[in-house]
Amino acid sequence: MYLVMFIFLFTSLSHAMDLDETHTHEGHHHNDILVDGTKLQLDSDRFQNFVDGLDNSQIAVVSVKGMVCDFCARGIEKTFMKDAAVKKIDVDLTKGKVLIAYTSDAEISFDVISQKILANGQNATGMSILKI
Repeated sequence: MYLVMFIFLFTSLSHAMDLDETHTHEGHHHNDILVDGTKLQLDSDRFQNFVDGLDNSQIAVVSVKGMVCDFCARGIEKTFMKDAAVKKIDVDLTKGKVLIAYTSDAEISFDVISQKILANGQNATGMSILKI
């Protein structure tokens, strides 16, 4: 049991530390550019597609450093979709953004979101909340 936990932690740390290199793992490819998601830059078409059909919702726009591959994105998506208050999620690797649509009555906490993203090996650096 401890060996499995050590291997998982070692793999996660190794993954997080190798962010500036291009390399492939089975099933995914890392980019050679580490995107700085600290600026509030959104792809307007992508955002519009995301919010289409979402009424009476809150959108958390989270800036993230360390997302470099599709494997990173899928891990974040799976983590947040376990939350019953999450309606929809979109991870934009090129902009370093995660869009999370919550129900209108959900309590949105940067600390909770940050911990979930950190558990996937990335760092949340900021957040804005939009009501639609």
